[in-house]
Amino acid sequence: MDSHLDGNFSTEEANVVFDLASQCLQYEPRERPTTKDLVSTLTPLQNKSNVQSNVMLGISKHEEALSTPQHPLSPMGDACSRMDLTAIHQYLVMQHYKDDEGSNELSFQEWTQQMRDMLDARKRGDLAFRDKDFKTAIDCYSQFVDVGAMISPTVHARRSLCYLMCDQADAALRDAMQAQCIYPDWSTAFYMQAVALAKLDMHKDAADMLSEAVTLEEKKQKVVKVS
Repeated sequence: MDSHLDGNFSTEEANVVFDLASQCLQYEPRERPTTKDLVSTLTPLQNKSNVQSNVMLGISKHEEALSTPQHPLSPMGDACSRMDLTAIHQYLVMQHYKDDEGSNELSFQEWTQQMRDMLDARKRGDLAFRDKDFKTAIDCYSQFVDVGAMISPTVHARRSLCYLMCDQADAALRDAMQAQCIYPDWSTAFYMQAVALAKLDMHKDAADMLSEAVTLEEKKQKVVKVS
């Protein structure tokens, strides 16, 4: 448990969080909880719903750039280390959905009207995201996520950035964590968590996430070279 909690939680609450975290780490995507499941499980544990987490934990909130790892950074890593949200936005726009390949395999029967509506919501979210209309993008991506018929780490990463642009770091962190649950070895999910944690003034955790993202990128590059 987070040391900032100083033991201010019950055993029952700790068990709920532990069980939920275990579900998020399941190998099969369909066995992981949806965002709606996460919210419905965690909401009863939040007894101060109108107070941001950094305030509850007594952590002051001011922005600092992340400490840069020793290794050369990728464009995404460099943007995140500088907490340059505009550069992160440009990167995610260029990447589009190529990191989602293989995340969803849809049968013919699944192409229902509901599915078409969901994909239309994502398309509208993409257009709003491209045009930097971040509030509209949040609404559209939320429609896509709430249906739960498809999972997309990219949607969560994009919505995470939208929340950061709207100064909602708590929500941004939740989306970045969900992206990691869907795609555990995706460096982008770790980079987005690093920025959100830094926004919440949790700089040690942010630096750890940044370092982990760099390590994942290096491993991926080695695999590509070998193959």
